[in-house]
Amino acid sequence: MSQTAKKIIFIGRVQGVGFRFMAFSIANRHQLTGQVRNLPNNTVEMIIQGNTDDIDNCIQDIRESFEDYVTETEIEEIPLNPQYKDFKITF
Repeated sequence: MSQTAKKIIFIGRVQGVGFRFMAFSIANRHQLTGQVRNLPNNTVEMIIQGNTDDIDNCIQDIRESFEDYVTETEIEEIPLNPQYKDFKITF
């Protein structure tokens, strides 16, 4: 199973709707590491690392959970970062 890391920007009405807490729960369910945080431009940034299939399933689960709120998703592959040992909500 190949390990990868991705940076995802969720665009839409994604702040103030419990998005980070749901993303945290879903990422942990898929046993991924990284972080999720609100950005000043009203988007949410998620850094996620783990098995490629688990990452893809996590992103899909988040999109389905917030299908009425997420209008766009930007996904970029990034280098793995060993500092992430678990998944956190950062502020």
